[in-house]
Amino acid sequence: MNVISKRTIVKFYEKYPNSKTALEVWYADTKKANWQIPEDIKKVYSSASFLADNRVIFNIKGNDYRLIVHIDYLRKFVRIKFIGTHSQYDKIDAVEI
Repeated sequence: MNVISKRTIVKFYEKYPNSKTALEVWYADTKKANWQIPEDIKKVYSSASFLADNRVIFNIKGNDYRLIVHIDYLRKFVRIKFIGTHSQYDKIDAVEI
């Protein structure tokens, strides 16, 4: 999968250094993945939550952080829509962000 964009991840873990390892692992796993349907994600990330419009919520670092992405399965793109702490996540609408 092609992740858009790693820069978003780096900027986040520069601000929250204890998220770096977990986000780097997620990024590496996602780059190697060939997700074709949501069930492919569930095999690796059992706690992932799925929303309308091919959005997926990942719990990062034991649910300390949340990552929301939009996936284009056909084109193999994963676009990062949001990364934040749990309290930041609670203030957004995951479907609209």
